Amino acid sequence: MEEVIFVTHNKGKIASAKKHLREVNFKVYEYEVEEPRSDDIKYISKQKVMEAYKLVKKPCISLDCGFWIDELDGFPRAFVNFALNTIGIDGILKLMEGKENRSCRFTECLSYFDGNELHQFMGRHEGSLSKEKLGNDTDKKWSDLWYIYKPYGYNKTMAQMTEKERTNRVKYESVDSMKEFANWYRENKII
Repeated sequence: MEEVIFVTHNKGKIASAKKHLREVNFKVYEYEVEEPRSDDIKYISKQKVMEAYKLVKKPCISLDCGFWIDELDGFPRAFVNFALNTIGIDGILKLMEGKENRSCRFTECLSYFDGNELHQFMGRHEGSLSKEKLGNDTDKKWSDLWYIYKPYGYNKTMAQMTEKERTNRVKYESVDSMKEFANWYRENKII
């Protein structure tokens, strides 16, 4: 069975991969690949998986995520880390003070490259922003945004949910790129 390498240092992404990619023979290579400056998560994911392939010379996957806040014209988009490192969660909440429209979404792109072909799988998770930081720290989080992001259909942030709630929640208006990849991989590769 072909081994797929997931090059990342993000503990939340690793935990998610362990959950969603059980049928894929994957191995984590903890390394931070260079992330190009772009507002296009598909482009960023593609560049990261190409760099990862050069590093390990085996089929690789890379996952890049963005966060869109409707009331802020999509800010911070693909620049999540920059926003969190500069204004942080408190700054985002300050920008949202007095705003009624709290709609937001995570978008994600998982890229798979086997040395010949590139395949990309998009994900989207609708939700809303809380008015304050809520919840507890967890090693499953991808981002500090979990303290203010409430999945569509829930009145809790991801950081307030138990592991069981996060795992078993009904995902309204949600598509997971890892699940999309796992389904494609199962249908197109020998498992």
